[in-house]
Amino acid sequence: MRALAPLLLACAVLGAACAPGAAHAGASGSSRFCDRAQPLTAAEQDRLLRFAGVLREELAGGGDGVALVSRSGLDLSRFGIRYSHAALAWRSEEGMWSARQLYYACDESRPRIFDQGLAGFAMGTDDPKVGYLSIVRLPPEAVLALRPALLDRPRVQNMLAAQYSANAYAYGTRYQNCNQWVMEMLAAGWGDLPDGGDLRERAQDWLRGQGYAPRPVDVDSRLLMLASYFVPLVHLSDHPQQDVAQMKLRVSLPSTIETFVRARFPASERVELCHDARRIVVRRGWTPITDGCKPEQGDRVVPLD
Repeated sequence: MRALAPLLLACAVLGAACAPGAAHAGASGSSRFCDRAQPLTAAEQDRLLRFAGVLREELAGGGDGVALVSRSGLDLSRFGIRYSHAALAWRSEEGMWSARQLYYACDESRPRIFDQGLAGFAMGTDDPKVGYLSIVRLPPEAVLALRPALLDRPRVQNMLAAQYSANAYAYGTRYQNCNQWVMEMLAAGWGDLPDGGDLRERAQDWLRGQGYAPRPVDVDSRLLMLASYFVPLVHLSDHPQQDVAQMKLRVSLPSTIETFVRARFPASERVELCHDARRIVVRRGWTPITDGCKPEQGDRVVPLD
């Protein structure tokens, strides 16, 4: 049954969140899903560092200090999903970029907010051979409203749920995953929501009022639905019974966040990056790169040979 976990863990548990030795026999039930990834080879590490370098260049080359960034993590191609994990990248006064995100702290068995360097963010992939990153550059008016909320520590922490679920219901507050935290932070900024104990509830109300409607994920298998009884960090109790019966779960994903951002701020610009063993491909615009990281006319190609 453990083999089912990657198919439902839509929000990848960050390897960087688990300190060496944090996951061990006899620890909490979720610890066995927090095992550190296989060590990278020197060639894989070099490739991902160069990939992160292109990400850094693209962030530095445009935008006003905040951008939506997403990465491929676990292989969710069965569900037609390329990106599993979103974060809000922000630039410090010193010009350094970090990815602010929710992660599951394995050693504490709870979610946390973490500022991660771009190299670590790019390396948080399940497949070092092929990877994808997406950047959505926000127009100045979007950044002006969002940045104060994103850098307001009390609001950031009050937006964090006490319990984590990889497949958290997009309209619920019982659980939360990394992508839902990003959506609710967008609500805090763009809805100008003041801090308070009911901040998540008000963020959800604002999102509903703005027409946020994530496309249901078609789970397509009763066995996968049963995985919630065996796989820690995956829950169905927060989802409406009708959704569970139809095996269509409404979960926030990077693609649904990007759709919402583009509709609200049409001037937003998207850049997609990918790499394989031979090259990095950079594409500007909202048309996704072909599966397999295949460049087309107009794409920038950075050789890795």
